Amino acid sequence: MTASQMNKAYESPNSFGKTYGEHRACLELDDSQHHEIFKYAKSRGLDVVETICAIGALSLLKQFYPDYIKVASRDLTNLPLLAALAETKVPMIVSTGMGGKSELDEALNVITKYHSEISILHCVSEYPTQPKNANLKSISYLLKHYGKYTIGYSDHTIGLSAPVAAVAIGAKIIEKHITIDRQMKGTDHPGSLGPDGINRMIRDIRLTEMSMGKEDIFSISDIEEARRKLERSIASKSEIKKGSIISQADLHLLSPGDGVKWIDREEIIGKKAAIDIPENEIIYKNMVK
Repeated sequence: MTASQMNKAYESPNSFGKTYGEHRACLELDDSQHHEIFKYAKSRGLDVVETICAIGALSLLKQFYPDYIKVASRDLTNLPLLAALAETKVPMIVSTGMGGKSELDEALNVITKYHSEISILHCVSEYPTQPKNANLKSISYLLKHYGKYTIGYSDHTIGLSAPVAAVAIGAKIIEKHITIDRQMKGTDHPGSLGPDGINRMIRDIRLTEMSMGKEDIFSISDIEEARRKLERSIASKSEIKKGSIISQADLHLLSPGDGVKWIDREEIIGKKAAIDIPENEIIYKNMVK
């Protein structure tokens, strides 16, 4: 921000300092602290994503290289920064929260001069984002028009439903803010998840991924027991005596479903009953001739 904005009084319930500059200074970590977080995350088997908002912050790379560099929504149009980040060749994640197609295309034009390891996150920069503004169909648009990149969703809504729905649409990355206490002061906390919420979100995403299946209509072997029990088969509407010619008027459909289907009714109609067939019983092929 400008010097005047940084020196401006910051009178807000969310303030950690008298001026916005003091507020930021209280919250920001230096390079060595970022490095400590990097080492701890790596010890836990995690990838590390760093959001770098200034060319000067690339000093981080003197201590470590993150697995990904994130471009904040505010910097989608910061083309000099994008060029500097792309030049590192670290895979990049670009968030679209403050831009449209033209801004995204301009950003991609800059980054792809250096590499194409790019992910694009649909995002709405409203904190928290109202569900009516989430517009998850933007994910479908990105998949259709930018499908050569990895497409994901940066979520600022309250709750779990939007990120889970995003995965169902096709998002391969979910960004969700985490907090230890959603009641803490700060604009991000209400739209963040606590540890239990994160666990539930991951659980629901994994269940959604498992549930998606393939684009077809088919019957699976696991439903055969239910199918035999519940599906309909041709049955006697009334008692049918041995030797009687069976007509369609003698028939209706009952469960279980292990007999002749209505589509194959000609295998029963016009045939003689080989035995006495009680009322409301399935007529199997061996009961006619």
